[in-house]
Amino acid sequence: MRVAVIAPPWLAVPPSGYGGTELVLDVLCRGLEEQGHEVLLCTTGDSTCPVARHWVFERSLGTTAISPAAELHHVIEAYDAAAAWRADIVHDHTITGLAWGEAFPTLPVVTTNHGPFEGDLAAVLRRVGRRVPIIAISHHQASTAGSIPIGAVIHHGIDLSRCEVGDGGGGYALFLGRMSPDKGVTTAITVARRAGVPLKIAAKMQERAELEYFAERVRPMLGGDIEYVGEVGPVAKGQLLRDALCLLNPIAWAEPFGMVMIEALAHGTPVVATPFGSAPEIVDDGQTGFLRNDEDSLLRALERVPELDRASCRQVAEERFSMARMATEHAAFYAAQLERHGPSLLSDPATADR
Repeated sequence: MRVAVIAPPWLAVPPSGYGGTELVLDVLCRGLEEQGHEVLLCTTGDSTCPVARHWVFERSLGTTAISPAAELHHVIEAYDAAAAWRADIVHDHTITGLAWGEAFPTLPVVTTNHGPFEGDLAAVLRRVGRRVPIIAISHHQASTAGSIPIGAVIHHGIDLSRCEVGDGGGGYALFLGRMSPDKGVTTAITVARRAGVPLKIAAKMQERAELEYFAERVRPMLGGDIEYVGEVGPVAKGQLLRDALCLLNPIAWAEPFGMVMIEALAHGTPVVATPFGSAPEIVDDGQTGFLRNDEDSLLRALERVPELDRASCRQVAEERFSMARMATEHAAFYAAQLERHGPSLLSDPATADR
């Protein structure tokens, strides 16, 4: 199968720092190729994912000044490239592309919703869902779609060969994510301090709202055993996870999928989190972590982390969140859409120039 994957132009694939969607796309593309499929990744020129790539922008555009015109330029070129490459199917991870894809009626297109089903995005997906099958990334996220049709639920995966299991010898809890109230960093600080457990905070902090939140709410709480270490790349992130007693992830919103939680499990690191969104689909309470609703319960859970078996955390990651499982489920979904759609003119050399 020839699969064209269209990434947003904001961050490289894989990202050098924070970037959940881009990390997922790197794993997906490599997983598909390992299973014998051909992949064209439409991304930016600074991407290093080791598959065939096409780009119009030499460098990723960043997330602080998103331009609809730039995304449209990126999307137009991406669909032209997919057509010229004679893709069997396009997996589009942009928003603009879902409208532009109508210019290629013979080319099957699917999309993944990486965010909540609400607001303006809901209106877009409700409309395009009539012709573009939508993949949800957790059962909880899918349950919030309302009248928006869901083609499949496929959990993210991770390249386990790049994740070594650690022993938690650093003796600290780790917060990993964005500097945002939704991610619960102040709750993590309060819980860790009350429990007498050191906390390292590794978080993306680039946009104005993130900088203001840090200055007003987080920085005054730092000191002692509570340390902000900045935004980290893949190597440093892996080391932090291996050495952590646990990932402390008290999210304050219904997160569609917690990529950082499966990264922790892959390194053998238990997860202490709040039971919102996808968390109950990832963390097995009492086995690979604890799911608790309030600070007192989170504190007691943090104290019980030494009871958990780090080998069990890794085993669950291997069984449920592998790159191979993710690629297999996507390939099966693509095949089902191709069977439903019928032959693509763009994939048939005899009709490609019509």
